[in-house]
Amino acid sequence: MVNVEKFIKRLELILDYYSLTASSFADKINVQRSSLSHLLSGRNKPSLEFIMKIIDEFPEVTLEWIIYGNGKFPKEEIVYQEQVKIEKPIIASNKIENSNTVKNEDLFSDSITEDNKISPIEEEIILSQTPSTPSKNSEIERIVIFYSNGTFKNYNP
Repeated sequence: MVNVEKFIKRLELILDYYSLTASSFADKINVQRSSLSHLLSGRNKPSLEFIMKIIDEFPEVTLEWIIYGNGKFPKEEIVYQEQVKIEKPIIASNKIENSNTVKNEDLFSDSITEDNKISPIEEEIILSQTPSTPSKNSEIERIVIFYSNGTFKNYNP
């Protein structure tokens, strides 16, 4: 069972660590400000949903620490990884001759050798993935902006 007084102290540590007011913290984890106020005053107990929103928004907070006070805050090691998947055709690449040596090829010259010749099937795949140029009568249907936090905005002109 969660000790509410100690939970409130840990919650206040999070607010101090991130230099957040109670209202900005509530906005950040997407809960009503009154809910956070009732929690901080001791009137209400934290729900699992509330705790999970904290864990999801603040990677330095561990579930064990926020509930029971076990462990450390902030986490000692935080690894941020941004995964970006870019799909584009591969026309030429480096050839690996042995485990430690990489043969560098001139990717920008017009000379084609047997090593870097593209098969007809590969050429067809590359051409099918190449975006076409819009015609003069084309209109913009929509614009989508992707943000690094995983959200996006869709604009229809």
